[in-house]
Amino acid sequence: MNRLLQQTSVYVIGVGLHPYQFASDTPYVSLGLRAMREALSDAGIAWPEVQSAYVGTSAIGMATGRVMFRHLGSTGLAVTQVESASASGCSAFRQACLEVASGVSDVVVAIGVDKFGDGRKAADKDGLPHLAPTATMPPVKFALMAHEYLRQHGLKPEAMARVAVKNHGNAALNPYAQFRKARTLEQVMASPKVVGDLTVQQCCPRGDGAAAVIVVSEAAIKRLGLDKRRAVRVLASVANSEELEHGDSSAAVDMVRKSTAMAYEQAGVGPRDLNLVELHEAFSIEELVYTEAMDLCAPGEGAAWLERGASAIGGECAVNASGGLLGMGHPTGPTGIGQIAEITRQIRGEAHGRQHPGARLGLAHMIGLGSVAFAHILAASH
Repeated sequence: MNRLLQQTSVYVIGVGLHPYQFASDTPYVSLGLRAMREALSDAGIAWPEVQSAYVGTSAIGMATGRVMFRHLGSTGLAVTQVESASASGCSAFRQACLEVASGVSDVVVAIGVDKFGDGRKAADKDGLPHLAPTATMPPVKFALMAHEYLRQHGLKPEAMARVAVKNHGNAALNPYAQFRKARTLEQVMASPKVVGDLTVQQCCPRGDGAAAVIVVSEAAIKRLGLDKRRAVRVLASVANSEELEHGDSSAAVDMVRKSTAMAYEQAGVGPRDLNLVELHEAFSIEELVYTEAMDLCAPGEGAAWLERGASAIGGECAVNASGGLLGMGHPTGPTGIGQIAEITRQIRGEAHGRQHPGARLGLAHMIGLGSVAFAHILAASH
């Protein structure tokens, strides 16, 4: 297991976002620059201090970062573009953390930026015919997951619709969220059907947005005279991909379970220690299934755990206090970095209007088409 983050302290010192929004004619450069400038201001760092940048994007194209950064000034910094579908931002953040931990650089930015794209996938070019046009459509995959989960546990569709009620309610308190309107259970259930029991308000929106975080070493904090009281330490950064399915177990769920367990081990914490979790719920059923896979609650208890308020802001562990993908939005490239920004603000006590009391330790987890998973654990540094 990678022990770099235990040997060298790595911190998030600055965060910034452009509010997530529906597809627009706003240039991606404008989106990214707003997030970047906000992160620099939040950290108290000037652009020339940044030594390296990782850019997570899935739909914009080649040289995204260099075209954008020249508006801040051509400083000669290293620029690397990464893509991991929905987890592109998480991948960028992981690379930034590892670069700082390794000592290669001590001030690195991870930024995610995206415009609504055409959804082209490598799987469409693999030379193999699809069994059916719906074979690789995520809504179909997760509608089938929902059908099986509800059947197995004797639950009604309202059980997973409550995920959307909670997360839209959280998003209504978040100035960066794409949807800022609370929804009732009746409204969620009455919204148009997409596939199976999934309704529109239980499926995440796509759109535009940007999120940036600045990652630094302890030495950089001292050298630049930064405020360590607002620094949030990165305790774990792990990545994996799905393995072959065995029996009735879902490969995606196994991947989430394994990556989270790896993160717990690397950070030296357990699920009961967490105060915050930001996770991938592009479809409402995912939050129920993944909270169980992360051992936040017992198998089969995800719906009951949610219903009793355990995952609400102010509950046992606030899940998707940002509004999650359902309410905050899912512009893909920025999504994972937006999760890091939310956890950072919560741990600092700066999540105004949606602050979870006593927030000290948080998990950010994303999955991406393929499938791949990334998990990060962050903690208060004081």
